Amino acid sequence: MTIRVGVNGFGTIGKRVADAVSRQPDLQLIGVAKTRPSFEARRAMDRGFPIFIAGEGSAEKFASAGVPVAGRLADLLTQIDVVVDATPEDIGRENRKIYESAGVRSVFQGGEEADVAEASFNALGNYEACRGKRSLRVVSCNTTGIARAVAVVAPRWGVAHWHVTLVRRATDPGESKKGPVDGIVPALEVPSHHGPDARTIFPGLPIATTAVVVPTTLMHVHVNHVRLERPASSGEMIEAFRTTPRFHLFAPWERVEGTPQVMEFARDRAGRDGRRTPDMMENVLWERGISVEGRDAYFFQAIHQESVVVPENIDAIRAMFNVADGPTSIAMTDRALGLGRSPASAPPRP
Repeated sequence: MTIRVGVNGFGTIGKRVADAVSRQPDLQLIGVAKTRPSFEARRAMDRGFPIFIAGEGSAEKFASAGVPVAGRLADLLTQIDVVVDATPEDIGRENRKIYESAGVRSVFQGGEEADVAEASFNALGNYEACRGKRSLRVVSCNTTGIARAVAVVAPRWGVAHWHVTLVRRATDPGESKKGPVDGIVPALEVPSHHGPDARTIFPGLPIATTAVVVPTTLMHVHVNHVRLERPASSGEMIEAFRTTPRFHLFAPWERVEGTPQVMEFARDRAGRDGRRTPDMMENVLWERGISVEGRDAYFFQAIHQESVVVPENIDAIRAMFNVADGPTSIAMTDRALGLGRSPASAPPRP
């Protein structure tokens, strides 16, 4: 079965999802929708993605920019089985009625409230519960990172309480008008919204989250303290993360001190192993930053806001059409995107 996919919104997330869809053996990208021409429209042209006009977009503006269009969003919806909505926050809710009227399934992003779809989704967290749904919401980048970690820790040792302090980057690199320039801004909503959002994947999870915003555009960092129900060791937890898809662990010898080196690693890796972009779609952990003392576990993880949800969108599509179980879909997605498990911790050979 080949699933026909459209992507509405071709910005930070949409362009990455469209590229990921185009690389899957069982998905076919029919087109992408944009409201106006931009440098990202040129990217769509270069990749050979048909462009459709969304919303109140003007055909004359596309024509004057030399960007050919294949029709409007309504035309795209007649040709697809599912639409991935990657439009700005709150626009997806407005679009939901359009998708329902067209009879196509829909995947929304974490900027929308949870009730925009039948269920929230994370591939490691609740894939099976989402099979067969007509609409899903892929949770936000930070909640995706938390949910992946919960999926590793909770089944093995149980969770008595989980606290995360999120050190949030101010904005995406391309959004130069946003974010603090010289300051640290606490999110005074306590707890922050990320904990309740995580419970849309893991109902009843005893989690509390706080957040601060810092003037960087690279990545988010999570500072985790988990009170386990059963004791563990640092070695056991390192191995659990290492052997789970969508985690990348850095060993001490690699001298990755923080997010600048992580993104430099991602740039170096681009073009190898099937990876086209300098993105970090995995949760990033540092072996030296994982410490367990009896029932108290501490670890840091870094989350690349622009790309961490991309593989989740692909798996959400397969779950909706019930064409694969969770592990099979994750393996298919990761293989197509060049994602893989972290290599064993060892120094390089001379």
